[in-house]
Amino acid sequence: MFRLRCGTSCLRRLLHVGTVNRDQVLEQLRVCSAEDQVLDMVGKHKAKLTVSHVSCAVGMLWQFQREKPEMLRTVELIRTHPQFLTLRVLAENKIALMNDFILVDMLYHFLRLNVDPRDTLVQQMVSEAWLRLDRLQMASLSKFAICLTDQHLQQSPLMGHITSIVDQKLSSIDDARILTILMISTSYLVSTRLRDALVSRVDELIDTMDPSNYNNLRRVVQFLRNMKYSYHPLLEKCNQLLLSSISQLDAENISIIMGLYQSLQFNQCDFRLAAKKRLIELIDSSSDPFSFSKLFVALAPLASLEIREGLENTALLLADELNAQQALAVAEALEESQSRNLTLLNKIASVIQRNLHVYKPVEVARITQALYLLQYQNPELFTKLRKIMVNFLQHSFLPQEVTMLTRILCMLPSPRLEEAIKSRVEAVVNQCSLNNLNTISSAISKWVRNDPSYRHNTPSKYVHLLQILNCSSHERLQTADRLDLLLEELKYSSGEWFEEMLLEETIVTLERMMDQINWNSVSDLGFFLTRMNHLCPPLMDRIASVVIKEIDKIHHSATYATLLPFSILSYDPPQADELYDVCIQRFTPHIRSFDPHLLVLLAYSLALADRFPEELIREIFSIDFLGKLDSQLETLPDSLNMRTRMRLMELNRAVCLECPEFQVPWFHESYCQQLQKKWNGSVSPVQQQIHKMLGEVLGGINFVQVAVITPYYYTIDIEFILDKHLQPLPYTTLSTLQISDRGKVHWGLSSLENDKHELPPGAQRVAVNFLESKCFCRNSHHMRGEALMRKRHLEILGYRVVQIPHFEWNSMELSTHDAWKEYLKRKIFNELSL
Repeated sequence: MFRLRCGTSCLRRLLHVGTVNRDQVLEQLRVCSAEDQVLDMVGKHKAKLTVSHVSCAVGMLWQFQREKPEMLRTVELIRTHPQFLTLRVLAENKIALMNDFILVDMLYHFLRLNVDPRDTLVQQMVSEAWLRLDRLQMASLSKFAICLTDQHLQQSPLMGHITSIVDQKLSSIDDARILTILMISTSYLVSTRLRDALVSRVDELIDTMDPSNYNNLRRVVQFLRNMKYSYHPLLEKCNQLLLSSISQLDAENISIIMGLYQSLQFNQCDFRLAAKKRLIELIDSSSDPFSFSKLFVALAPLASLEIREGLENTALLLADELNAQQALAVAEALEESQSRNLTLLNKIASVIQRNLHVYKPVEVARITQALYLLQYQNPELFTKLRKIMVNFLQHSFLPQEVTMLTRILCMLPSPRLEEAIKSRVEAVVNQCSLNNLNTISSAISKWVRNDPSYRHNTPSKYVHLLQILNCSSHERLQTADRLDLLLEELKYSSGEWFEEMLLEETIVTLERMMDQINWNSVSDLGFFLTRMNHLCPPLMDRIASVVIKEIDKIHHSATYATLLPFSILSYDPPQADELYDVCIQRFTPHIRSFDPHLLVLLAYSLALADRFPEELIREIFSIDFLGKLDSQLETLPDSLNMRTRMRLMELNRAVCLECPEFQVPWFHESYCQQLQKKWNGSVSPVQQQIHKMLGEVLGGINFVQVAVITPYYYTIDIEFILDKHLQPLPYTTLSTLQISDRGKVHWGLSSLENDKHELPPGAQRVAVNFLESKCFCRNSHHMRGEALMRKRHLEILGYRVVQIPHFEWNSMELSTHDAWKEYLKRKIFNELSL
């Protein structure tokens, strides 16, 4: 009995202690259902709040906010609440008592609740976390990295320390979420070696990852974009998983992913089509300003005219409710989709104008560019934007920001360059990349041309500034020692200033680095040479040699850019056949994984080089492929859409003429007729001159036709017919095409119809074409692939072709009327008698 009484007494004591040890404050905090309840609890119990209480309260405040839609969040009300200040003071006083997990977690939540990064609370928490950095668990380390990114400390020594830890412990990171967060956070400090190791590790983890975790996949793509590393095997794997979870993606994520793909030049037709379908499904559920603005930005550039008009009508109704960022996003989407909805544009511009005071420098530049490209007519608004940008420029020390502001400022009407712009450019010039220097120099050159005083003399301030930019550019080229970095800087460099001032030295620099050309750089280098229209046999021979040796390492999609300079510039290296053969063998097994428009462009480039791989041609001219291409073209920008359609027509023509054995039908008749109707019939002064002189040489204008349309719709500058004795044959009055005083062609009988008439035995049609500078490489008289293919096709059609290069016709030697006539006689009768 005594023992039982004693046991009961002990049990009662234990239960009493358990009750006393229960943390009632913590329990009451955890059952709170709203922010005001949490803050009331803080006010009632502030004298006895522990680290756990403070951590719980701050975490719940953020959790309540996180669960709300963006537009319903009340972060500012919380941040200004008196009891939130109490929480901040308590947290700051208890930093030393926090364990590692709570320290990082609370820092993360305070930043999410918009506590200023300059606040002493945040600064002390960051300092404390730095002291504990080497012992933080990977989950806490990744969250701390996010906190540093929020404070724009991506390139700080502290982030460098985190990068070093990631490098050391990479093999032990098994969570894809933790790894992808660390990849994004450290991407500005990662070496090429670590980049490759991170890519390899995340590639392993993706295979075991749940595809519904699309944020991990998005971060992988973002990492590659930050690194400017278009690694196709990993991108393709991410894309397949994103496609499988497309039904879970919202408009914002779709927009982000498509933007990342575009930055990486990763064309993905399947994703764009699936995204378009998903976005259309989201239209009915996107009725508030936040969700609708995200939807509009993602869908408007992809949508059909009917859907776009519906989106624009909804945007008009919601315009007054848009905030500053949403209005900017809608304006850029209107520009991308080339909208002409003036009513909506006026509305969006008025919202932007109300919010001009909140925009950052780059945002003001983006607004100005969008409105300018939309041809928006509001001088008052553009004057305000210009004033704001000049003010921002005066206080900017970031090369990228100064470059962008300068580029946009030069778009706007201004008689001269302000001193403020000049001084800021001079201040950052030594930090600028070649692309920045090229952009700024092009802007200054435009100001020079527009300055009224330029007609009399070039102001010394322009000359001095351009000299500084020129010297800095040449110095950057002369000191460059890494090909990959140089090619990255050259990726977007173009324009008159670059071509005149830097191109030759750039080629010299690239030749100096020739030994660095490897499988990873051949496509970028090939694309640069093509874009510059510069024939450089040593570089191209080196590209060919590397490609032949290392073709297995080159991604199949990169064969297009790699072959471009050889086909476009019509250059055959010593191993030309082997080069084309290995590239064709490389991409053929992957034909169906190419984007449809890219496959058309690839086939066209090969056709220029007179190469028609049968499997490629049969794939492109199959019903399934053409249907898929049609679907894709609806989602492409107008310029790329038109270019692809034109290349398909030219490929169709080339296959019909050069490979009749493939039995591909000519199905572009109506398309070519539409193009013909759009052509205004203008003939250049040089063509008129040659037409007139040929009339004199041949004995009369009735022996010569101008602007003749051939079968398959080539336009010949001038045509005439010679009999077997090389004597000209006259055209009938009906079939003669005359030129008006204004250089317009008056059409008589179509030359297509005229072709039905058989020529006398031994007679031949002669096509005379004037070759402008665009038919040749920039740095030589070497003819480009398009001009050679045209000549080849005209000869198949039965013409003898006479080509008149611009540099011969416009030479000093042919400066008189008689000299031109003699030249034409030699060209015609000497060449045709061979």
